[in-house]
Amino acid sequence: MLVFIGTYTASASRGVYAFRFDLATGQASAPWLTVETRSPTFLALAPGQRRLYATGELRLEDVAGKPAGGVTAYAIDAEAGKLTELNHKATGGNATTHGVVDATGRTVITVNYHAGYVCALPIGPDGRLGDPATLIEHRGPLGPNQARQNTSHPHSTTLSPDNRFALVCDLGLDRILVYRLDPTKAALTPNQPPFGTAPAGAGPRHSKFSKDGRFFYALNEMGGTICAYTFDALHGILGLRQTISTLPAGFTGENGAAEIRLHPNDRFVYASNRGHDSLAVFARDPESGTLELVEIVPCGGRHPRNFALTPDGRWLLCANRESDNVVIFKVDPASGGLTPTGGVVSVPEAVCVLFLG
Repeated sequence: MLVFIGTYTASASRGVYAFRFDLATGQASAPWLTVETRSPTFLALAPGQRRLYATGELRLEDVAGKPAGGVTAYAIDAEAGKLTELNHKATGGNATTHGVVDATGRTVITVNYHAGYVCALPIGPDGRLGDPATLIEHRGPLGPNQARQNTSHPHSTTLSPDNRFALVCDLGLDRILVYRLDPTKAALTPNQPPFGTAPAGAGPRHSKFSKDGRFFYALNEMGGTICAYTFDALHGILGLRQTISTLPAGFTGENGAAEIRLHPNDRFVYASNRGHDSLAVFARDPESGTLELVEIVPCGGRHPRNFALTPDGRWLLCANRESDNVVIFKVDPASGGLTPTGGVVSVPEAVCVLFLG
């Protein structure tokens, strides 16, 4: 498989990197630079896997001397492992944090953490981006953490399995805002009711749906917890069912939970902890949607900002930003547990893992 790695470019990194990964052996090749660009911190594939969309900073649109937040469209040459830029668009504010492409491949939705914007842009038949069709600024009552929740901070968007709803985790508001999506127009409209809530000061960051769309799991950055919600797929309504910690009992250090993933078989949930520098593994009850801790294991580096599981569920690759590496784990199919293979790929400021294929 081809693996793309998004990075920050504050020091040694120059853009998006890639390497080959052998699903049979768990071995990885040496990495190479696929395209030079500024801080491509989150990567998303379009259906058909011929186009890639990277959020980050744009060189050409500077605001008050600072790089503008934006999204860039790339054509993928899978055989050569290269990306070719198609075009880019500004999305409001400075660095854009996260992006997702809808199931029809006609809309990309981005969020801007610092400026509080949610933006939807149309995608043309050739993969190029159109001008933003929707730009929404989040406002509302803030969470109690004055240092982190000083304003709205939308951090990610997750699409419902039926592609009807876009759910945006807002760390600053302690809310998960729900929008109805019309991909033919790249249009987002607030749902009624417009949001679900997280515990005060938790700071929702990233989220995932179960495959059947009945349950929604939101990882809380400051809280170091996962909230399990029921989801009314007809009306787009969230109901909080459980809150469970991603940290071991008695941990008192600083921590920021970062990424959450469901195993391809939907039986296990994984989350990363920056500070504790670990990966938490949970077993999922498919009927109740609730989670039970299986284990918490060291991530093999420092600051595990993002990770991903292979489509067959046999391997997990964790990007550790501060140790400049991607660490390979083998997944136990029975328990979901993780075992480091000893495989490590050196990528500077690695913060996003995306499998092609």
